[in-house]
Amino acid sequence: MPRFIIEQFPCRDDNFGVLVHDPATKLTASIDAPDAAAIERALQRTGWALTHILVTHHHGDHVEGIAALKQRHGAVVVANRADAHRIPAVDQVVEPGGAFAFGDRTAEIIDTPGHTVGHIAWYFPEEKVLFAGDTLFSLGCGRVFEGTMDQMWGSLDRLRQLPDDTRLYCGHEYTLSNARFALSVDPENASLKARAAEAEAQRAKGFATLPVTLGAEKRANPFLRPDDPSIRKLLGMERAADDAVFAELRERKNRG
Repeated sequence: MPRFIIEQFPCRDDNFGVLVHDPATKLTASIDAPDAAAIERALQRTGWALTHILVTHHHGDHVEGIAALKQRHGAVVVANRADAHRIPAVDQVVEPGGAFAFGDRTAEIIDTPGHTVGHIAWYFPEEKVLFAGDTLFSLGCGRVFEGTMDQMWGSLDRLRQLPDDTRLYCGHEYTLSNARFALSVDPENASLKARAAEAEAQRAKGFATLPVTLGAEKRANPFLRPDDPSIRKLLGMERAADDAVFAELRERKNRG
């Protein structure tokens, strides 16, 4: 049974901060460190002591708070070995396909290049929770900055193999803008319409649109569904490979 307590809060302009607390071991991890001050406030609010910083990728809006938090708390900074040279104050490295012990829980390290070449996702199967960074968003996906479209599709395909009841946490609050694009390429999808309406209501009340289950995303997110016949028909790509359909979707989103 899941036992983590997860505190999600806004950071910067549209980032999410996330603290993961294990009440059994008293360990507390920050997923990335976008804003040290916002994370400090969350720690004070919860009364938790920061022990770890688990990094998804090197972009500044995900690592700028590391130095201050490490200096104050002595937190152990854990990052992908391939990206450690671009991330401040790394203490421990992990490898994609490997695992990381967080107390008596184990995170699976999933290789998710595309947004950056060294991007990883943290998946805790016992907790049914995925921290996807900037690879997967609700109703969207990250821009392909350093990797290739093929790499990004491979990353998303790996994530969509995870169980439907997995709770998805992402790096940014992008759901409403993603919904507008998603509806333009999949306008008859009832699950997508429902998710877009839900997100509108959540934001109108000042609530976050995350977490969301992967099952909901698999039904509604076009970037997880390049094999869907209705999307392929709208794009005029009925016979194309999945990675080519994904690339066309991402290019259209880039131009939007």
